[in-house]
Amino acid sequence: MQYSILDLATVIEGQTPIQAIANTVALARLADCSGYNRYWLAEHHNMAGIASAATSVLIGHVAGQTDRIRVGAGGVMLPNHAPLAIAEQFGTLDALYPGRIDLGLGRAPGGDHAVMRAMRAGQRGDSFPQDVVELLGYLGDADPTAPVQAHPGQGSHVPVWMLGSSLFGAQLAAHLGLPYAFASHFAPDALEDAIATYRASFRPSQYLDRPYFMMAVNVFAADTDAQAAYLRTSQQQAFARLRSGNPGKLPPPVRDIDATIGAGLHQGVDQALRISAVGSQMTVRRQLSDMIDRYAPDEVLLTGQMFDQDERQTSFTLAAEVLSDLPLAA
Repeated sequence: MQYSILDLATVIEGQTPIQAIANTVALARLADCSGYNRYWLAEHHNMAGIASAATSVLIGHVAGQTDRIRVGAGGVMLPNHAPLAIAEQFGTLDALYPGRIDLGLGRAPGGDHAVMRAMRAGQRGDSFPQDVVELLGYLGDADPTAPVQAHPGQGSHVPVWMLGSSLFGAQLAAHLGLPYAFASHFAPDALEDAIATYRASFRPSQYLDRPYFMMAVNVFAADTDAQAAYLRTSQQQAFARLRSGNPGKLPPPVRDIDATIGAGLHQGVDQALRISAVGSQMTVRRQLSDMIDRYAPDEVLLTGQMFDQDERQTSFTLAAEVLSDLPLAA
């Protein structure tokens, strides 16, 4: 089973983006020597608790601090950018770190309507499929007749992934013959339908001859089930604040999550975050094994926001030990 990490360069309460980026580099180095396949960073804007807004810049920094692991975007929100600019950025990254760069593309703006206005997103209308095709062209073999080429970028063949949390991304990934990653770690409602749609509709392409599906999973592993559940409360609080329109830096864990966010909101948060493995290593092994058997991913993308960096690194170490021993689903 291939396993990877999705990181938001989380900024915890009492710290600055400087420390968050240092923590990201430390985790990436750990992942680099723990068998992880990829280390992805995601584009979000106007959020004090996330330091990965300039995603391509941070990808370059992480790639420069690691040796083996693939580093990429999970993802770049393409409506915010001209396809040529992204091709040039990722073509440059590939020139710096050949064979180690991934480019995951999302359709969302990575923020609210104010962010969309500030990023000038949507001024071209809803042209996402056309923009993806244009970007693929810039990264593919050079066309001598093309009026514009990406330098660097042209001929780099940086692997492009489609990201999504609905059937739209699954259908587009299948149509273009691209690998597909589903955001099941926070929006799992369409997971089964998206997998089925992607696999049934997939058309072999110059990029892939068969479907390749990666599912995102929250992981909180610790010495005991109780300790893992306690560590998870930081993410539960952060997600509750986001849903309430009050995002911020990641708070410390609490002993009574119901008392902190309310039982009703707690239930809704856990429903959205239900694709999770939480507990001791034995518990996490059982939960991950069950998910792999049920959804049969080709790869799992682990994420998990924790307040304590040492606990976070321990969690990903324990998860790697589990996944290194788990087979692909039959």
